[in-house]
Amino acid sequence: MTIQIGDRLPAATLHRMTSDGPEPVELPSAWAGQRVALFSVPGAFTPTCSARHLPGFVDKAGELKAKGIDRIVGTAVNDVFVIGAWARQAEVGDAVELLADGNAAFASALGLTFDGSAFGLGTRGQRFSMVVDDGVVTHLNVEAPGAFEVSSAEHLLRQL
Repeated sequence: MTIQIGDRLPAATLHRMTSDGPEPVELPSAWAGQRVALFSVPGAFTPTCSARHLPGFVDKAGELKAKGIDRIVGTAVNDVFVIGAWARQAEVGDAVELLADGNAAFASALGLTFDGSAFGLGTRGQRFSMVVDDGVVTHLNVEAPGAFEVSSAEHLLRQL
């Protein structure tokens, strides 16, 4: 079943790359008491994800934080080493935290996966954005397949 507004985030372990190597991030406890803008992309280094989706959240980070967002987090079904390289290449700095959902466990628990096998991608997370307030989904924007309209930072800003 797909997560809905008003639902609590499911328990999941994502991973972030640190200077000391991969580190687990336990959800939802890692974001307890925080208001998080969370977005998902089908894959690091893919065209729309790298050229538009991630840069939009980096560019709008200050505006999102001014609207009460404590942290901005992006995720993709890639391993933590790829996500770490993508963060460095995109120069996200402290604006956006990128987390790896290497086995698609988080995307699956949200009910937001798709089969990209026809493109050699396997199971991937759908493109979406949401606001999570102390573990509860308050805004949810899931894209139609192949679209990039409602999951952008700009769209999320208009909702806040």
